[in-house]
Amino acid sequence: MKIIIALLITFSLYADIKQDMFNLYQNKKYEKVCSIGFDNFSRYRKDEDFVSLYAFSCLKSDYIDRLAIPMAILKFSEESRANSAYFSVILMQKKLLYHALIDDYDLSSLNLPTTDYILSKVFDLYAELGQHEKRAFYLFEDKNDKKLTYKLYIQKDAKLSKIVIEEFYDTIALKRHVYW
Repeated sequence: MKIIIALLITFSLYADIKQDMFNLYQNKKYEKVCSIGFDNFSRYRKDEDFVSLYAFSCLKSDYIDRLAIPMAILKFSEESRANSAYFSVILMQKKLLYHALIDDYDLSSLNLPTTDYILSKVFDLYAELGQHEKRAFYLFEDKNDKKLTYKLYIQKDAKLSKIVIEEFYDTIALKRHVYW
């Protein structure tokens, strides 16, 4: 009897965690969902719905390095494999953009899939530049909305430089994304 009660409590706690994460996600509290998912990941790593919710929350809060493990785990359903592919494109673009900005790697010869995520948009715009003189920063205009612009630059740090993408609508700053 004690085992059954313990199992019911465990399942109800799990349901509460997943439901809380979903509610927070719907309320655009992505960083909180990413944090809760991170804290509970080892217990629920076999639940692909949980893993996907966690991964998309981390993506929307710019913790994209947390996508690597979910990317490897998501494989048992068509939707999970699609999510995994989506995350892998974004991670690859981040690594390649970093390589290009830091090491002057030419991206123009690459023909890669893309996504609607901001890093993908900026990656595509940067790759279209082809070979060029290195700049302190790059300004790009969104292809679908001429009032939306992106400023791309490297933020130098003593240990590790970071990619910074600032989003602007007209002259109003919307969001600042930082990736290592």
